[in-house]
Amino acid sequence: MPDDSLPDRSVDDTDPFEEFNRAMGAGRIQNPYPYFAEQRAKGAVLPADIRALMGLDEDTDLSQMGEIPDVFTAYSFDTVQQILRDGETFSSSGYAPVMGEVMGRTILEMDEPDHHAYRSLIQQAFTRREMERWEVDVVEPIVDEHIDAFVDRGGTGSGNADLVRELTFPFPVAVIAALLGLPRSDLPEFHRLAVELISVSIDYERAVRASKQLFDFLKGIVDDRRVNRADDMISVLAHAELDGQRLTDDEIISFLRLLLPAGAETTYRSSSNLLFGLLTHPDQLDAVRDDRALIPQAIEEGLRWEPPLLLIQRTVMKDVEIGGMHLPAGTMVAVNVASAGHDETRWENAEDFDIFRPAQQHLSFAFGAHMCLGMHLARMETKVVLEKVFDRLPGVRLDPDASPPYITGMTFRSPPSLPVVWG
Repeated sequence: MPDDSLPDRSVDDTDPFEEFNRAMGAGRIQNPYPYFAEQRAKGAVLPADIRALMGLDEDTDLSQMGEIPDVFTAYSFDTVQQILRDGETFSSSGYAPVMGEVMGRTILEMDEPDHHAYRSLIQQAFTRREMERWEVDVVEPIVDEHIDAFVDRGGTGSGNADLVRELTFPFPVAVIAALLGLPRSDLPEFHRLAVELISVSIDYERAVRASKQLFDFLKGIVDDRRVNRADDMISVLAHAELDGQRLTDDEIISFLRLLLPAGAETTYRSSSNLLFGLLTHPDQLDAVRDDRALIPQAIEEGLRWEPPLLLIQRTVMKDVEIGGMHLPAGTMVAVNVASAGHDETRWENAEDFDIFRPAQQHLSFAFGAHMCLGMHLARMETKVVLEKVFDRLPGVRLDPDASPPYITGMTFRSPPSLPVVWG
């Protein structure tokens, strides 16, 4: 059996969570949507300033990101969808130079045909049957466990809590760790390492160190699951086979290093954003609380209105005209799914949070071949959170004595806190 703890690491005073959020524009950028609307009015595709694009200060050092090509931003729904659909012209390979250094070669940077073959193997761990089992055996108990910690704080039937720091932030990484069969005792360190991985543009050396620590630890578990199959996702991946092809150790570990931050960061932010939307619109909150059949459409509206990740990267493989702009081969496109979700030509009153608007395809989980592999898991986790909050925190509402909550960030977005009372 592998060692059940992470290797020792040097401890410093930096908080990678706060550092990452600050670097991504948290606290400085609360509402980028008026700017996106101004840009859409100018053109569907426009030249971009990389610092403004990421919400960075004007004097931010970009040297750690290597040589940066010319960058354009796609703002309209139609152009964003077109780019995401056309993987031959707009390649995902641009993720390799930076993210590949710390993740390894993952589905994130693959184009066809490698992407399809790899995704088909990985997908065996995300079947509908597994999803139903995870909901009952994993997600519900973990959400209950986090609510248990504060539900009786104010006495029976009433209390107060910060739903971000005490529920939506910690629970998704606990879910991912449970699905992988990782030890609960190492959860805080796993979460820290996951954030350090995606902070590669902020501190390259720390990201590489986190990558190596995760590889060394996960390799032992993968080796064990090859021989001793368990009831977890690593075992499924270790034994997945399609047309005689199986995943190598490196491929499995690269996927796991991608899954940890992706599953933890985006789910915590999307569920937090939806709760913010409902809590700041009490009439819609009451409607969903009273009629749980509205939960699926509320989830989709939350994703459209405030996606957790605003931008997706693509590299132009050949000269192309799109959105009235000529893009030379080798340039980079920042695909702005957040702007696409607020395109006034597709949604009426697009800036408003409205769970009752007619259903339409949004692009917050991307589109085409690279549509998010974990989207059904993310939806299920958010559904469980809403149901548990409604069931266990009767009359939940924003704390009138606390400062009003807000959503912030330019690349990743979520509220720093959601102070609530109930009863």
